[in-house]
Amino acid sequence: MPPVAFDEMNGTGDACRAAYGLIKSWLDATDPEFLKRRQQEAEFLFRRIGITFAVYGDAEADERIIPFDIVPRVLTNSEWGTLSKGLTQRVTALNRFLADIYGKGDIIRAGIIPEQLVYQNPSFRPEMLGVKLPADVYVQIAGIDVIRTDDKDFYVLEDNARTPSGVSYMLENRDVMMRLFPDLFAEARIQPVENYPDELLATLRSLAPASAPSEPTVVLMTPGPLNSAYYEHSFLADKLGVDLVEGRDLFVRDNVVYMRTTEGPQRVDVIYRRIDDDFLDPLVFRPDSVIGVPGLISAYRAGNVTLANAVGTGVADDKAMYTYMPDIVRFYLGEEPILKNVPTWRCREPDSLKYVLEHLPELVVKEVQGSGGYGMLVGPKADKAMIETFAAKLRADPDNFIAQPTLALSTSPTFVGEGIAPRHVDLRPFVLTGSDRVRIVPGGLTRVALKEGSLVVNSSQGGGTKDTWIIEDPDDDEDAALGGGMVSQSQSQSQGGS
Repeated sequence: MPPVAFDEMNGTGDACRAAYGLIKSWLDATDPEFLKRRQQEAEFLFRRIGITFAVYGDAEADERIIPFDIVPRVLTNSEWGTLSKGLTQRVTALNRFLADIYGKGDIIRAGIIPEQLVYQNPSFRPEMLGVKLPADVYVQIAGIDVIRTDDKDFYVLEDNARTPSGVSYMLENRDVMMRLFPDLFAEARIQPVENYPDELLATLRSLAPASAPSEPTVVLMTPGPLNSAYYEHSFLADKLGVDLVEGRDLFVRDNVVYMRTTEGPQRVDVIYRRIDDDFLDPLVFRPDSVIGVPGLISAYRAGNVTLANAVGTGVADDKAMYTYMPDIVRFYLGEEPILKNVPTWRCREPDSLKYVLEHLPELVVKEVQGSGGYGMLVGPKADKAMIETFAAKLRADPDNFIAQPTLALSTSPTFVGEGIAPRHVDLRPFVLTGSDRVRIVPGGLTRVALKEGSLVVNSSQGGGTKDTWIIEDPDDDEDAALGGGMVSQSQSQSQGGS
């Protein structure tokens, strides 16, 4: 059986935690029918806005809205302070690691990471060897997936260093919550997230090539309207105040990238690209790509354009590489990691493989290159046939898998059909690294597994999202003023709490 989950509102079950005092009072005082109407209004707003995503291969539902939960997830300033320090440390180490493996390779020569794990990685790009990037920043935008297991411990579940998505939901969730519950916002002191576009633009401009003008031209490059995240691409381009372009809108001449405009060619200095490496340049990667720009990598290697994120960052968010992150932090920064890794078995190692095969019903098994909740086994939820299928996969290709214990992801109060109930959550903060500093907007995207007992929060697997509030640390006086006090578990249950 999986361990008992920590509830972020009720803690271990004895009392309402101080951080949730206002939310607890609000839920207790609010008619469930009113909440139901607000939930329906939220869905209407998201449909009207057009914030959708596509599920590839689902002919019956090409475009969906991600379910939105109206009960916010709350963290205090002190909790966020620990998280933000740990996130800054981790992404700094990731950038040092990428600059090293595409440069001198010190970490490989030191025997910290096996050579084949880097150079035989499908995401390793030899075209990047020796390429000098502005400020040695490879991961300008990182999405670090974090889970919580108790009142103190946060774990990093995954590093997203290629083209992390979801920030549009973070911004739209906040906007919708402020529309639906203005009185609640008036009572709470919540750190803002709406400055994210300004911070992102400042980050991108800070990393423009040395030859760029003082006001570099930034564009957002999308594969086009058929991409599952196209809404986010157009949303961000609009918020940033930059052009949304496809490959056909750009061309390269004399190792310089230009954008076609009605007034003639305009030089492009920074490309925030939402296209995978393989499709960026048909002259270098996939020759059948019709969404890339011929010559783009040549201009990039010449130092005449910045790509965010850099080419080849996929090595850093490989799930096998994830297992070495504590060593990577120690090697480059000489520090102990602030944020923990989830204990992980590398199935490529014989002893680990043996253990995993013997304990499959207790473990979560993931593909090294997997994403979106696909290609994974949740042992405690799997039947005998599924476990046998994964055992065969592990024996046939152990290098392709890692395994982890079934952690008790924390739960957060969520409005579901039967009222307020606990559901498992994770958090994806967005970390921006420029030439000047690291920027992290307080909060991030909270994803919630809406199915009872489910640990899978991915939208493609039925998960939803929440607004994430970072609030001031409540003291005893504030608790009393908010009515948050210490509410007994029996009282909480009788009043409909989670």
